[in-house]
Amino acid sequence: MSDEPVVAQTGPYPVELEEGKRYFWCTCGRSEKQPFCDGSHKDTTFQPKAFVAETSGTFNLCGCKNTDDGPFCDGSHNLL
Repeated sequence: MSDEPVVAQTGPYPVELEEGKRYFWCTCGRSEKQPFCDGSHKDTTFQPKAFVAETSGTFNLCGCKNTDDGPFCDGSHNLL
């Protein structure tokens, strides 16, 4: 299995996050529960990125897995 991230989608996932709640963002792109981890990285060197939402609201989480601001979209999908 390749150790390059899979582009899950070429755009962000708008998701509702709850302040103070811990989330696990998929970094490998293989999860069936995008943009969140479902353990599909098991046979790779990838690990999910754990983060706690600082505020509640709708946020754009990266779908291309190429962001430099993970888990948040930074527009890297526009360069693919």
